[in-house]
Amino acid sequence: MSDPAVSSKGWVTGGLALYSLALLAVLLLPVSYSGIVNAIGDWLRYDVGIAWFGSGWIEFGANILMFVPLGFLFTLFFRRPWFGVVVALVLSAAAEVAQIVIPTRQPTARDIVANTLGAALGAALAWLIVLRRRRTAAEPPGVTDAPPTGTTRAP
Repeated sequence: MSDPAVSSKGWVTGGLALYSLALLAVLLLPVSYSGIVNAIGDWLRYDVGIAWFGSGWIEFGANILMFVPLGFLFTLFFRRPWFGVVVALVLSAAAEVAQIVIPTRQPTARDIVANTLGAALGAALAWLIVLRRRRTAAEPPGVTDAPPTGTTRAP
């Protein structure tokens, strides 16, 4: 029987490679995403009727979502939930510094917070999966948490 940790490294490595390319493009290309963010904000404000949900919240949420895969994949690869969060913090800070010289980009500390939060969420989700797989791998075959059929558990 193959080790699940070893067999999953292939797809995690591929996922990290693809994600890294996409992330670098989003973080460093001289493209302003404000048009997309403003369009979503206008749609929420005028069509959905959520006036208080401005474009700043949309950008913050997008930054969180953008870094969830980083925390998730790094945690699955290294089996250390904190590693992806630290990498996200360093990578995010470096990207914000690099954006200083890109005319259409506006670096902010808020982006670093959102990116790190996203990686932490991804790491937490992946760590739950890792713990679950470890627990089920440690159980003898045929052992479950369910009581035998026709019986009930004592309170």
